[in-house]
Amino acid sequence: MFSIGELSRRCGVKIPTIRYYEQMGLIAAPERSEGNQRRYSSDGLKRLSFIRHSRELGFSIDDIRGLLELSQHPEQPCRDAHKLAAQRLADVRARISRLQRLERELKRISDCDADNIADCAVIETLADHSLCETEH
Repeated sequence: MFSIGELSRRCGVKIPTIRYYEQMGLIAAPERSEGNQRRYSSDGLKRLSFIRHSRELGFSIDDIRGLLELSQHPEQPCRDAHKLAAQRLADVRARISRLQRLERELKRISDCDADNIADCAVIETLADHSLCETEH
């Protein structure tokens, strides 16, 4: 059995976040000791580790709830898990594409060699979006 502090240390999740996950129903309310201290089982540790890793990969709370539900049915086909992962991958690729456009635009305007603000490409472009070469 683990205290909330030990669970926090082992999983690298802050104590308020663990309580939040309990409130959200992602982690079952733990048993309590005679001193009313939360006591988590190894299953609680595994579940929190699963949630933390899912969050690191950018899954939403709703997605994690769905993945946790799927994990409770090991006999089921994994197409729904694949679907959630594929959607997350598509989201990441779209974000990367947007960030690459942003990078190109920032590089372009930061290569300004003007001597004063009146001629500064950064200031001019920020003031007039139509001066951007890409949609970002």
